[in-house]
Amino acid sequence: MESSPEVISHTVDVDSAYAHTIFGVSDENLKVLSNLLGIDVFARGTRVSLTGPAHKVSQGTKVIGELESMARRGVVVSKDAVTQAVQIMEQHSPESVSDILGSEIISRRGKVVRPKTLGQKEYVDAIDENTIVFGIGPVGSGKTYLAVAKAVQALQSKEVKRIILTRPAVEAGEKLGFLPGTLNDKIDPYLRPLYDALRDMLDPEMIPKLMEAGIIEVAPLAYMRGRTLNDAFVILDEAQNTTPAQMKMFLTRLGFGAKMVVTGDISQVDLPRGQISGLRLVRHILRGVEDVHFSELGSSDVVRHALVGRIVNAYDEFDAKQEEKRAAQREEEEK
Repeated sequence: MESSPEVISHTVDVDSAYAHTIFGVSDENLKVLSNLLGIDVFARGTRVSLTGPAHKVSQGTKVIGELESMARRGVVVSKDAVTQAVQIMEQHSPESVSDILGSEIISRRGKVVRPKTLGQKEYVDAIDENTIVFGIGPVGSGKTYLAVAKAVQALQSKEVKRIILTRPAVEAGEKLGFLPGTLNDKIDPYLRPLYDALRDMLDPEMIPKLMEAGIIEVAPLAYMRGRTLNDAFVILDEAQNTTPAQMKMFLTRLGFGAKMVVTGDISQVDLPRGQISGLRLVRHILRGVEDVHFSELGSSDVVRHALVGRIVNAYDEFDAKQEEKRAAQREEEEK
């Protein structure tokens, strides 16, 4: 019979200047910490009492210390930040939680874009350290949004002279021709998510001017053919819907002083049945090539809403079970 874990009590004193920020309104942050770790967490004045299994109390103490470090750096300590702090702590990251959640990419009118998970921080660091980075992960994992933020940062710091955002229009053949309007009208729905990300990071009135000057270009992938992209930060979004030939064409557009980020979700391929995804294939072709990095983001990096992460996990479990059934069927057929 296993013995019950030792229950201990421990108190932590926090700086009075940051206590309200750390605790949250009506101590809501501490309630989240209590629920996540399964321990009792109460505040009296600027002192926090933690009671529960020793290892959980130790973890909670460390999280409070990290939340105070974040508050000192001016980072908003929300309920989501507490959840992210606990998740990062459980991943035994070599970096501190405050370094991960407090690293600023860009800010505009008080809104700051930061990585919110360990996977996102590693992805952002990879973009700094490599010429070509592939961000592969589920919807909501921040792969496109953070890439656009890094592009805007590079432009503002004059590391590049222009930003080029592109994605494949899966129906860019005959079906696109039947849509009403000009070519721009037809391709606009495919490119709208990239415009939306830009508007979060730049003054909306500046975007048309930058586009007119050629400093920002948003165009379908077909427009990249035959070009060499120098001094540019180039993002290929929805890359799971490229063919192998399109992926090769895009990657060979790389010019001097350029950086490329390729994003996609290999679980959501919209190509015609039987067509190989260029993103799936390129992982095998370029794995291990110097200055090319593959960042694999997962459900733990989904930060849109906690439910989205659970939905992704549910689909992953379903896909795994379906694959097991198919494997069992193949074994039966081979007998």
